[in-house]
Amino acid sequence: MKAKDLRERSVEDLTELEKSLAKDTFQARMKNFTNRLDDTSTLGKNRKTLARVKTILKQKSLGIEPVAKAATEAPAKKTKKK
Repeated sequence: MKAKDLRERSVEDLTELEKSLAKDTFQARMKNFTNRLDDTSTLGKNRKTLARVKTILKQKSLGIEPVAKAATEAPAKKTKKK
């Protein structure tokens, strides 16, 4: 899930999503421990999405607006005078 999509959701929706992701992450970890998890990449994906949700919830609770990434351009190289 993209952070942009998550920012459009309400706080209640994000809280529910956080709970379900935490539950899914726990279940995936237990399945991985017992060698019943087929796709181990779900562990990392769930953890990253959960971190995104928690970050956005924290930003909303503090009233912080995310800074848009500006197009960064490499500064022009200075030439030495001879």
